[in-house]
Amino acid sequence: SYVKFDIIRRIMTSFFGIEVIMVMGITDIDDKIIKRANEMNISPVALARIYEEDFKQDMAALKVLPPTVYMRVTDNIPQIISFIKTIIACGQAYATSQGNVYFDVKSWGKRYGVLTTIYPDTQDEAADTDKRHSKDFALWKAAKPQELCWTSPWGKGRPGWHIECSTISSAVFGNQLDIHTGGIDLAFPHHENEIAQCEVYHQCEQWGNYFLHSGHLRVKGSQEKIKSLKNYITIKDFLKKFSSDQFRMFCLRSRYSSGKEKNPKPLFVEICMFSPTSWWCRGAVPLQSSPCGWEVEFSDESMDDAKHLLQAISSFIRDANAYIKGQLVCDPVREDILWERLANTKVTVKAAFADDFDTSRAVAAIMDLIHHGNRQLKAVTKDAGAPRSSVVYGSIISYIEGFFTALGMSFGERQVALGGGDSSMLSNVLDELVRFRAKVRNYALALPEAAAAEAVPKEGTTGRAEGPTQEQKARRRQLMQERKPLLEACDSLRGDLAAFGIHIKDRASVSTWEMVEGEQAEQQTEKKS
Repeated sequence: SYVKFDIIRRIMTSFFGIEVIMVMGITDIDDKIIKRANEMNISPVALARIYEEDFKQDMAALKVLPPTVYMRVTDNIPQIISFIKTIIACGQAYATSQGNVYFDVKSWGKRYGVLTTIYPDTQDEAADTDKRHSKDFALWKAAKPQELCWTSPWGKGRPGWHIECSTISSAVFGNQLDIHTGGIDLAFPHHENEIAQCEVYHQCEQWGNYFLHSGHLRVKGSQEKIKSLKNYITIKDFLKKFSSDQFRMFCLRSRYSSGKEKNPKPLFVEICMFSPTSWWCRGAVPLQSSPCGWEVEFSDESMDDAKHLLQAISSFIRDANAYIKGQLVCDPVREDILWERLANTKVTVKAAFADDFDTSRAVAAIMDLIHHGNRQLKAVTKDAGAPRSSVVYGSIISYIEGFFTALGMSFGERQVALGGGDSSMLSNVLDELVRFRAKVRNYALALPEAAAAEAVPKEGTTGRAEGPTQEQKARRRQLMQERKPLLEACDSLRGDLAAFGIHIKDRASVSTWEMVEGEQAEQQTEKKS
């Protein structure tokens, strides 16, 4: 949920220049928190702070941008009480003798259910003792013995779940917002109830314009969503095996509104029709609910696919940089074709993002550009002296790196391939190691050739070139024998690094390296051995 919404937020700001003011509500008091705090014998507020900080650390590890502001429920109790009093005054809520306050769903009529088309006269259930109707939901809950509570006009208690978000968003954005996000399981009743509360409070026809709902993540082969059978993977454990860039690529490969829902409504036909100022924000367009994919299948295979895409991108960037530096010699490049491909890619990417944030189509366009760039980066052994087309490859690299940087990924320092906070330093160390090995290898290979060159006739001499003398042959053999340990050491280093997934490629004019992980690294090592 958070990574997909972060991607959409970045698209809006980086590709369309839209300023996003994002508010994140922190529910730091509810039934589950109170229950766990009692089990641990600590205060609910202290427990909530522990998990809040842990959550923020996990979001930072996934490169999710922090919101403009965090809003905790416990910091907004007076505002929540005032909000409830207004709804009561409007005739859409009532207090009971037990100290509870409920929203009167039937009094709101057909206006309840605008998001999920669930109306008060459907899905009835047994009513609680002090509710007027079974569909009524709590705005204020009377305090239970030894439970954290606040004083209110209805007695000591605490807020209901739904009223928290309505109050917090209204406190920041007033009577209208552009986008509200959350999981699909929150569409009903949580978001439906939020809409009812806010439209009563603000006396407006439409409070929220767009609700973006993320889907469930499912383990391959399982019919259950993650967490329902305690089959979850913590973010910290996940990042021990995969990098945040790899997971972000996994998210980019599926369109946020893809999934098994029928007839999904597009969020935007054209993004330019809409100029939001916030994540919880303002505007005036028809209310729509756009699911970010009801379910996405997670597996090691799908993560491996994401890793291989990143490796292909990193490999292209390294080769293109080597070409720009003159370290990779190629046949003449058709610049006109590459410039045209780059221009078309930019148009395709912008159109894909404007079409309901179609990240999968945008990534496919980037990979197609890389494919055509690679086709002209074929190494040759001899330099024909043709001019190099450095500028077009520099422009392609700049655009590709800018594309992924804008979406929260980093290729410049190979962080994608290596992962972790020390990836930039490790990348530089490997560059130096491979460069040093290339110098040693070239030194070892060059000396025997120099010895053989002594048999070539000098300029100005006549007659036929004589073959090397016995003395020259002996010297050549001696040099080859002396340099053999250097070549063996170079081969040994390459083999040893391959075991760690670092593969060195020796070319005519330069040596490069790339990172390969998991089973693919083992397979390549076996082939070389």
